[in-house]
Amino acid sequence: VQLQASGGGLVQTGGSLRLSCASSARTFSTYSMGWFRQAPGREREFVAAITGAGRGRRPYYSNAAEGRFRISRDDAKNTVSLSMNSLEPEDTAVYYCAADNRIILSSIRSASAYDYWGQGTLVTVSS
Repeated sequence: VQLQASGGGLVQTGGSLRLSCASSARTFSTYSMGWFRQAPGREREFVAAITGAGRGRRPYYSNAAEGRFRISRDDAKNTVSLSMNSLEPEDTAVYYCAADNRIILSSIRSASAYDYWGQGTLVTVSS
C-alpha cells in the first residue's frame, strides 16, 4: 500500500490548512487511517485517526487536535483528509498519514500499530 500526503505549507497563526492523503489500497474502505506529526527534535505523535467503513468511520483525536482539526475520508476516492483550523506555531511539524487494515482499536493512537506510511508533508505555522 502506498500513501501520498499533500497539502502542507506555510500559514500564519490562526489560519487553516487541509491535508490530503491518497492511498493505493484496493480495499481502502477497510483500512483505518491515521495522521501523525513530528516536530524537530520531538517524537512522532498522534494527531487523528478514522476507522474503516466496517467500524463506522469513527474519528479519534489527540487533545491538541480536538475541536480544531477534523479528519474525514472519501472511500470512493481512496483519500483521507485532515482539516486544520486555528493553527498555532506549536502545530508546526511534518505530518504523516498512516494506514492499517488490522488495527486494534485500543492502539489506534499508537504509531507502531500502523503498517503503512506516507512520506510526510510539512506544515509551518508562523507567529
